[in-house]
Amino acid sequence: MRPCISKMFEWHLGFRKFSSYMILHGSRDSQGLKSGHVDGSALKMFSTSCGTLSEDAIKDNPVSDMLVDSFGRQHTYLRISLTERCNLRCQYCMPAEGTELTPSQELLSTNEIVRLANLFVSSGVHKIRLTGGEPTIRKDIEEICLQLSNLNGLKTLAMTTNGIILERKLPSLKECGLSLLNISLDTLVPAKFEFMTRRKGHERVMKSIDAAIELGYNPVKLNCVVMRGFNDDEICDFVELTREKPINVRFIEFMPFDGNVWNVKKLVPYSEMLDRVVKWFTGLQRIRDHPSETAKNFRIDGHQGTVSFITSMTEHFCAGCNRLRLLADGNFKVCLFGPSEVSLRDPLRHGVDDNELMEIIGAAVKRKKAAHAGMFDIAKTPNRPMIHIGG
Repeated sequence: MRPCISKMFEWHLGFRKFSSYMILHGSRDSQGLKSGHVDGSALKMFSTSCGTLSEDAIKDNPVSDMLVDSFGRQHTYLRISLTERCNLRCQYCMPAEGTELTPSQELLSTNEIVRLANLFVSSGVHKIRLTGGEPTIRKDIEEICLQLSNLNGLKTLAMTTNGIILERKLPSLKECGLSLLNISLDTLVPAKFEFMTRRKGHERVMKSIDAAIELGYNPVKLNCVVMRGFNDDEICDFVELTREKPINVRFIEFMPFDGNVWNVKKLVPYSEMLDRVVKWFTGLQRIRDHPSETAKNFRIDGHQGTVSFITSMTEHFCAGCNRLRLLADGNFKVCLFGPSEVSLRDPLRHGVDDNELMEIIGAAVKRKKAAHAGMFDIAKTPNRPMIHIGG
């Protein structure tokens, strides 16, 4: 299938870069000594990255035409932003001067969120991720989780959170059906955390990570946006977290959004991050990914957890994209980096029926482009701040 072929081509290029690195620098054997060859397992690891969907799997998960774009991509993953508000002020997410928030009466209500979510799930979406802003500060978060988790056909209810108040809410959220968890953490140094987020709270995030592990979330995913000169010196420290705990550290390339002062010099590319990990950790093995996977995933011998790289800027994964976004104000967005949006809130509040909503959604999905414009064009294209779009 096309997404797989595209990803395999990307990984062929990635392997050539890795091979060049190995020839120049060598690898480390189990005693930490350098060797100047790549063995068969490493070749297999870096050239086999993309799985394929069986015919039975496709039949078992029918997707309506509403969710299929003009390139044949099936969109089975919906990200819903519950709020634009947040209890942190992360520099890559919100401009220093702040940003104007949508009035509360213009945000989707719980009933509107559930109605729209049900429309997507009944059409073939099987995974929903709740984002923000910070989703845990929404007062009805437990009720939203309970209603969404009970939608017929939904297999996974996930959340991305900054972890500040997660520890005390997580037990009830799990009872309400929250099945997967991503916690955003860009540094293991409290002083850096305060600088980046413009708030205190590093210790509370670490406690939330431990609480999630104790409650049985496996893995607990940590999202780390890597920025040169800020936290790129902590890459191996983050990887070390995976040794004794079921943590999946996800290194994310720095992406341009309105107000975050993106600069290519701040970008640490995937190839460089991988090089750093290879230098310090032996037994790095590529994991076979689902065709729609955004991350390049690895396991390390002797580690409970795993390591992933999200390469949106240097090796995009648009060919296998299966994601759609519903923003807190009810706007529908088919691409994170595209400026195009269409309101679902307005027709919903004007009384249109589900069939009309499906026509609006389907038309937007069909307009989705084959790929984003590339990081330099994205940086010049007007888009909303991440706090509005949802992480």
